[in-house]
Amino acid sequence: MSSIWGVLIVAFLAGIEGVVDEWEFHQPIVACTLVGLATGNLVSGIALGAALQLVTLGWMNIGTAVAPDPALAAVVAAWWVSGPAHLPAAAGVILAIPLALIGQGLTRGLRQLIIPLVAQADTAAAQGNLRRITWLHWSSVALQGLRVMIPTALLMLLPAAWIQQGYYAIPEVLRGGLRVSAGLLVVVSFAIVINMMATRRLWPFFFIGFALATDGHLSLVALGMIGVGLAILYIKLQSKDTPHNNGTGPSQDDEDELDRELDDL
Repeated sequence: MSSIWGVLIVAFLAGIEGVVDEWEFHQPIVACTLVGLATGNLVSGIALGAALQLVTLGWMNIGTAVAPDPALAAVVAAWWVSGPAHLPAAAGVILAIPLALIGQGLTRGLRQLIIPLVAQADTAAAQGNLRRITWLHWSSVALQGLRVMIPTALLMLLPAAWIQQGYYAIPEVLRGGLRVSAGLLVVVSFAIVINMMATRRLWPFFFIGFALATDGHLSLVALGMIGVGLAILYIKLQSKDTPHNNGTGPSQDDEDELDRELDDL
């Protein structure tokens, strides 16, 4: 029972973070890990979160276009993988794609329903009623959390046998197509990452990461520790290479190649 409440709390926080984007609870690597911790299967949660995070790297909101929702996909897929159903991590990635589309429809509908609350907040601001503004703010945030928690609770009511039978009832051709689509999303995500780190200062770390990933003896914890160590080393080296200009603020020479490329865009 405690594991169920733990998963629901994670789902509520992930729904809030889907719009607040402060503590990153909606990111699959975080949400799946927390669900795995709540269900007592931390390793399976981390494995699913790492695989699903690669898929969702390319998901972002651009203007009024709302991206697929990683919060609902991560929490429910992690429950099916780490929970009583014990689906493989690959199955969790496949099932997360339609769940993300369902979450996308839910968040779009809820954002339209919250518009009257925004209008009430404008009225309260004109009246100087700060208490009502705070109440409306917390109400809208709570609705975003319920947007993920309620569907998660409903899907958790499904028996584990139904989930297993339903997954294996999907034709292999369709499952293969979903695996291919997930792989294509990973390619897009890696392209975005490479585009952001395509500088002479960051390329060495990129190649070091791929070289270390080929060693099957290194665990995810070890790779994470190596990544943190390389990040600290990069920050230290960058601070030593940055020239001081007597407190007059950063000059044009202080900008790295990535900043200049972004300015050109």
